[in-house]
This record gives sequence, structure tokens and C-alpha cells, in this order.
Amino acid sequence: MLEDAQALDRMFQALSDQSRRGMIDRLGRGPASVTELAQPLDMALPTVMKHLQVLETSGLVLSKKAGRVRTFHLRKEALAAVERWITERKASWNRTFDRLDIFLADASTETDE
Repeated sequence: MLEDAQALDRMFQALSDQSRRGMIDRLGRGPASVTELAQPLDMALPTVMKHLQVLETSGLVLSKKAGRVRTFHLRKEALAAVERWITERKASWNRTFDRLDIFLADASTETDE
């Protein structure tokens, strides 16, 4: 359980940066080289590589090197873990709000009597 929590922490930390989220969006359309991922960003290539390292350490992306080209791929199953965590929280919050709605409806009925 602790390992899962740490992995989730790394994913959220990786997703906390706008540039990395942009890279994730781009990789959602298919694999891309470092150069392709760096093109829309206004930063030096070493900085892009540091961002990609954060994404890879988080488990959100994988890279493969063929010759001089490193290509990154999105790990959609890793995003599923983030989605599952959010879905679980949302369900819990919805149950709480449903109970609050029932409580308020009962309270409203009591005051109308």
C-alpha cells in the first residue's frame, strides 16, 4: 500500500507542471522523440530532458533509444491509476453530498410542518 501511495505521489508531482502535462498530451497522440516534445516549448533541450526524466521516474512514460534518437511512449495504464484514485475520491464525495441532500430535505420537511 505504501508503495502504491509513493507511486501515486510521483505521478501527481510529475503532472503538477504545465510543460510535463503538455508532453503527456502530445504523447497521447503517439510516441515522440525528445526533439518533437521540445519543439513547442520555450526551454533548452537539457531542461526538456529533466522534465522527461521526471515523467519517466513517475512511471507515466517509457523511453527507448534507437541509435541517437530517444523516443518516449505514454504508459496509459499508469494514467489509469491516477484516474482510479480520482474516481474513488469522487464517489466518496458524492456519497457525502447525497447524505447532506437527504439531511437538508428532511430538515426542510420538519420546518414546513
